[in-house]
Amino acid sequence: MNITIVTDAWKPQVNGVVRNYESLTKVFTERGNKVTFISPLDFMTIPCPTYPEISLAMFPKRKLVKLLEASNPERIHIATEGPLGWAARKYCVQEGLPFSTCYHTKFPEYLYERFKFPLDWSYGLMRKFHEPAKTTLINTDGVYDELTLRRFNHLRKRRMGVDGTIFQQGEKDVLKHLPRPIFVCHGRIAVEKNLEAFLNLDLPGTKLVIGPGPLLPTLKRKYPDVVFTGYVPDDEMAKLLAASDVMVFPSFTETFGLVQLEAMACGLPVAALPVTGPNEIIGNSGAGVLDNDLKKAAMAALDIDGDFCRKHALTYKWEDGADDFLGALQPLKEEAA
Repeated sequence: MNITIVTDAWKPQVNGVVRNYESLTKVFTERGNKVTFISPLDFMTIPCPTYPEISLAMFPKRKLVKLLEASNPERIHIATEGPLGWAARKYCVQEGLPFSTCYHTKFPEYLYERFKFPLDWSYGLMRKFHEPAKTTLINTDGVYDELTLRRFNHLRKRRMGVDGTIFQQGEKDVLKHLPRPIFVCHGRIAVEKNLEAFLNLDLPGTKLVIGPGPLLPTLKRKYPDVVFTGYVPDDEMAKLLAASDVMVFPSFTETFGLVQLEAMACGLPVAALPVTGPNEIIGNSGAGVLDNDLKKAAMAALDIDGDFCRKHALTYKWEDGADDFLGALQPLKEEAA
């Protein structure tokens, strides 16, 4: 089938949403589907306020409609609630075209962390965005429960995965110059990730932070004893993860937290807060430790076997996620008729 995905999050951005669609698309195309992305790369853009790494499309509707029609879609999926997402939503509603959406990101919590924007207002806006979709995909039972309480409809859970060929165990000698144990955190360096909860921990050895983000220059100045890598490509990231000892995941605003699976696939146990995302991925699996005391969780995780962590991570397969995703896509009205 021809699948058109409209997303405000796309390369060169580095985040879980981009990783998700890259990995799914690989499976889709292997199965003979055609996937067309409509992204900020197709438009004039401006930097997102407070987050310049993210480009926002300017006045996208007219060109977006042309691109949508030119893609000749049999299924339309709107991935994000940005300018492109809203423009695609408006067009589909006006034309009576069924579409699916996905709730990837807790934007209300992000807006509250950055600007103290009231949660009820921003959740109301998110609910309005997703309301006309035939299906809204979510990643965890916790998100399902949270959104149901906020009166979101037609929610459908889909499975996630990890690419075990990229993220795999490797040599510890890669970081032999750093004192051990090495506690690592990787992902976007942004205020909503609660990184300072990790950086302020009194831990032995070394703290290592992998990834780019708007908060990186500030945190590098504030924490000179922490090793910050900035952006690194996937293969190097995997080597750094595999050479570390424990991943500490301090975020409490994740819908899933794909980076946890990536770390575990590299043989790292995860120390995290008992919140949505970690509760789903780690839970009682034994592949990590959940505790409101992150230091306690990090130290306890040192005793967990890396082989066991990888085995647990590889139970999450992108092929399963693709099955769920394809099953949720809606045929366009003409085809259904």
